[in-house]
Amino acid sequence: MEGQNNNSKLKAIIVILAILLAGSLAYMWKMSSDAKTTQTTLVTEKESVMKDLEALKATYDQAIAENTSMSDELIAEREKVVKLMAELEKSKGDVAALSKYRAQYRELEGKMKNLMVEVETLKKENAGLVVERDSTVKALGEQKKFNDTLVIQNENLAKTVEKGSQLTVMNLRTQAVKERSSGKLVETERARRVDKLKVCFTVAENKIAKSGEKTYYVQVIDPKNNVLGDKQTVNFGDQTLTYSFTTTTNYENKAVDVCELLAGKDFEKGAYFVNIFDKNELVSKTSFTLK
Repeated sequence: MEGQNNNSKLKAIIVILAILLAGSLAYMWKMSSDAKTTQTTLVTEKESVMKDLEALKATYDQAIAENTSMSDELIAEREKVVKLMAELEKSKGDVAALSKYRAQYRELEGKMKNLMVEVETLKKENAGLVVERDSTVKALGEQKKFNDTLVIQNENLAKTVEKGSQLTVMNLRTQAVKERSSGKLVETERARRVDKLKVCFTVAENKIAKSGEKTYYVQVIDPKNNVLGDKQTVNFGDQTLTYSFTTTTNYENKAVDVCELLAGKDFEKGAYFVNIFDKNELVSKTSFTLK
């Protein structure tokens, strides 16, 4: 009987130990499973925080690329994100650390949102300034065109006034004459009788011309191409004029007749040419013939 009791006790102990072993194994399996689940969750959370930080950095990169006046501030905030990403990469990924990184991410995200609002406001203001600048440039361009047109018109008007203010010499006529002892001049066509040439012309009326003394250069050329009279020369820039005589009249914007006598002797037979110059500009010409 005593042996049977001992066997029964031994069996009971074995059963208890088996139950305890099974419980321990079950507990250990559960702990291992929970640890794996926790580790997987921590890895997933770490990857999630890293992706959020990468997205945050990409947002800053895009905003910085737009090169606004806030670029320096945006760069500083991006560097904070980059630093936090480096710290997260090195971390072991425990619950406390991930909670800290998640909290820092939210803080950086809030700052980013505020900065993006400022960036958008600044972009709108810049867009308005660009439109205003373009309008100003356009207006200035139109004003320049208008001014250029006025300059051209004024230049043309000045040329017109200058041209209109030039004096006109007309009715140029030359007489070959013989002066009698009484002083009377008798017109003749005979070369041997001529001792003077009478050159007359009219300066026409011009209300816009400049009044005052006006000098003309008279050039008389004989049949042998000689300049008669004084044969003086005058330079006008790179041009030289040889003239017979000059005549000066006081011009007062009204028509005025001018007559001068050119004395000579031994006049040749043939064609003579008479030219009137206003400085170096030929303003009138005529010819006559002596027999």
